[in-house]
Amino acid sequence: MPFTYLFSRTPYLALATLVLSLAACAPASRVTLLPQGNGQPSAVMVTTSQGAQIVDQPYQVAEIKRDGALSLDQTSADEVRKTHPQLLALQPAAPESFVLEFEPGSSTLTAESQARLPEVIARAQARAGGEIVVTGHTDRQGALEANDKLSLERAQAVRDLMVERGFKGELIEAVGRGEREPAVPTDDEVVEPRNRRAVVVVR
Repeated sequence: MPFTYLFSRTPYLALATLVLSLAACAPASRVTLLPQGNGQPSAVMVTTSQGAQIVDQPYQVAEIKRDGALSLDQTSADEVRKTHPQLLALQPAAPESFVLEFEPGSSTLTAESQARLPEVIARAQARAGGEIVVTGHTDRQGALEANDKLSLERAQAVRDLMVERGFKGELIEAVGRGEREPAVPTDDEVVEPRNRRAVVVVR
């Protein structure tokens, strides 16, 4: 009997990571919900001709009978690793993030961050088809428009440094957020070195 599987997200839950076991000769098919690598909650809706069931607990299993009936069960991390090793091996690695800091009012990395850059590149190159998003930020000193410009320059500077060291430029996205997303909230015109940064997300 053909089944329709709908994987959906609720407004407050992130997209699920799934192991889907479909065997034509088995008495039932199963959908197992895996926890996300970042610890955020996730959920999936499984729909058949007999109804729908939300699966929203880590390692919860929706069993689908041949007549389309649904039931819930629970498994464990050890059991999933034992029964689905090949599928788990295909899961993409969780994104990694790195913070690089800058000298005041410039797009020049601090000496400490320059020394860390090779590590960032090595981690990115270790991923097959790895992509990078570099988001530049500033502290709240200066005008909003100027900080928007400076934050983008910082992101672009990191991208250029990575390209110089052999990473493919087409895999790097550079964006600027100005002073809008501080690592350390401050009043206006307050100098805060930890906010003069670029966040590099490798995925």
